[in-house]
Amino acid sequence: MKKTLNDHLSPSSGPKNILSLDGGGIRGALSLGYLKKIETILQNKHGQDYLLSDHFDLIGGTSTGSIIASALAIGMKVDEIKDLYMDLGGKIFGKKHNFWNPLQTWKFLKASYDYSVLEKSLRSAFGEITLGSEEIKTGLCIVAKRADTNSVWPLINHPQGKFFNTSLGKNKNIPLWQAVRASSAAPTYFVPQMIDVGDRQQAAFVDGGVSMANNPAMTLLMVATLKGFPFHWEMGEDKITVVSVGTGYSIFRKQVGEIKEAWLKTWAQSVPDMLMQDASWQNQIMLQWLSNSPTAHYIDMEIESLRDDYISGKPLIKYLRYNFPITEIELNNLNLGKTYNGEDVESLIEMSNSENREELYKIGEAAAKDSVMEFHFE
Repeated sequence: MKKTLNDHLSPSSGPKNILSLDGGGIRGALSLGYLKKIETILQNKHGQDYLLSDHFDLIGGTSTGSIIASALAIGMKVDEIKDLYMDLGGKIFGKKHNFWNPLQTWKFLKASYDYSVLEKSLRSAFGEITLGSEEIKTGLCIVAKRADTNSVWPLINHPQGKFFNTSLGKNKNIPLWQAVRASSAAPTYFVPQMIDVGDRQQAAFVDGGVSMANNPAMTLLMVATLKGFPFHWEMGEDKITVVSVGTGYSIFRKQVGEIKEAWLKTWAQSVPDMLMQDASWQNQIMLQWLSNSPTAHYIDMEIESLRDDYISGKPLIKYLRYNFPITEIELNNLNLGKTYNGEDVESLIEMSNSENREELYKIGEAAAKDSVMEFHFE
């Protein structure tokens, strides 16, 4: 028998599973390759009608991850989301503002892409569903950044949330498409999303990735366990499993001369990616410190993979992290029928190259064959 929303949210209804989905623009297609393997493993175990929204009690994401998380939370299968995502990606990143058109120059100076295309696509995908709608079948957390107060907002569908339906806020009335649009409003790509947060107050939201939560796994664990949030799930290796899926990452290597001779524009282009990677790896370190992860990544020569390094003397969660290093060597090791070079790597890393979306899915699918194991979900 399938769980109800209350079963998913209740702290007394057995062990809990959390699914966390990173931001990364069109590279979310790579995440879908991993999710397809996870779904297949679970369906082989529970039946072909079993959905990721049946298995995971809290699904959350940042930016492009929020799009996928929301689609999963309303009960869509991965293949359905893939079709939706490939269509959305082509539309959202398909056409930039025309800089040479005097009537559009002002738009170009605010953002590269037309937000109305993103808005129309998300409205079409999620319709009239709100954060409080019964169409959301499990716990959902959309991570956005409120720019006018510089605060990270985990928008959740838990009916006991402080801002869900109280004098503090009516988040249950926020349209799902609008919450996702807020989480996806990457600065320079799209203009901020304005949302009425109650008490006649308009808030300006930008991409949740402009924070420590582009990889939102630690944020989701805090939402699930801290007293200030309504879930109140108990920590323990046999009580909480966190599955975290990335969108691929680059290996940052520069020659000393390149750094020494860097110009202001060079730093302006490099710093955001440096900070996002640092934030993601900090998440990785903390979660490996909390767990005895079978997917533990090697961090560096000092702390290595934190094997047997437990923050409290014992594992407090089960943790699985799936992500792929987008490098020539790793890509060519996948044997996808082509030889990748440096230009291919640069193209795949760029988060708005929508023409790469099908290839990114294949990369994620191929990477998952060797990294997502059946015993991970026993």
